[in-house]
Amino acid sequence: MSYLAKTQAATSATGAIALADGTVFLGHGAGAAGVRTGELCFNTAITGYQEILTDPSYASQIVLFTFPHIGNVGTNDEDHEESSEPGSHAARGAIFREPITAPSNWRSTNTFDSWLKKRGIAGLFGVDTRAITRLIREKGMQKAAICHQPDGNIDLDALIEAARAWEGLETADLAADVDTGADFENSESLWLPETGYGHLDKPAFHVVVVDFGVKKNILRNLANVGIRATVVNGDASFEDIAALKPDGIVFSNGPGDPAATIKRSGDMIRAVIDSGLPILGICLGHQLLALALGAKTMKMAQGHHGANHPVKDLSTGKVEIVSMNHGFTVDPATLPTGVEESHRSLFDGTNSGLAVKDRPIISVQHHPEASPGPQDSFYLFQRFADLMTQHRAGK
Repeated sequence: MSYLAKTQAATSATGAIALADGTVFLGHGAGAAGVRTGELCFNTAITGYQEILTDPSYASQIVLFTFPHIGNVGTNDEDHEESSEPGSHAARGAIFREPITAPSNWRSTNTFDSWLKKRGIAGLFGVDTRAITRLIREKGMQKAAICHQPDGNIDLDALIEAARAWEGLETADLAADVDTGADFENSESLWLPETGYGHLDKPAFHVVVVDFGVKKNILRNLANVGIRATVVNGDASFEDIAALKPDGIVFSNGPGDPAATIKRSGDMIRAVIDSGLPILGICLGHQLLALALGAKTMKMAQGHHGANHPVKDLSTGKVEIVSMNHGFTVDPATLPTGVEESHRSLFDGTNSGLAVKDRPIISVQHHPEASPGPQDSFYLFQRFADLMTQHRAGK
């Protein structure tokens, strides 16, 4: 058996990451103790580690941060949950180059290491994150097992077997594990330094957000353009949704294989499409819309995970820098007649958005709420509100 770990100081290791092919990196554990399995991916963002690790789209994944210094802004109670269901399953592990940095920020209320422990996320630092990133770029996202063993008693053979035994993301309907358990409403808007989170007092529209793992900042961005949201889970029927008399529908982001989730929610999505209501799809919601319209999705080798991805809006010619987090993509060659590509990734040419002719339907693969990330795509929420204005006017 050959380990990359043999070139490292195995005697002092308290943590490790093992891949299904037998590759192992030894380092130092952080956060929660124990073993976690998942898909290993890397994220290029330099900020927003709290939001990233609580993003439900990262369910069953282990996130390697390419930025070496993580922890410098500490943690706080305002940013600690992007999930609409506190405590739901998000990232299982996190990997860093350097030891977790001591916090130095006016908003910090706790250290990142203690936050990881509270969340049950296993951490690992002191490994060659460049080498692991290069491995993922060359071989694709890997089945992996991460461990933090404070006593240093690491069973490498068992860790490799755990990685090999993990079921993987393909065919997995992970959205069923992270959606909200009970309907709720949101009128909280975006955060401002002087006042904290705002509140929508006089909504212009009411939408139903179908939750496949919705991020809270999506709901806040809706409120910021005058939209009150009622959140329902992905098992809701079209009749349940119609009874709420919404002005529009949002299909949210979420984890897992869209081809698996569509089996559970496809009838509802197709009924919403047929209703003629304005629709906004985001990330997994974009992929589910594409499937319901007749297109196909496919697994990506590396996926897109970061806050610096260039995407072109084909309707305006504008290039925006966006936040992305997805391991599946819509195959543009399978788009049916009447469904057009609206956005495209300038990294690799993959699809990043759809629009439907003669119907008030738009969707994007990236995260327009950008939490964390740039705000270039906030306009999409206003574009959705404009669709509802036009629909209400009978146009």
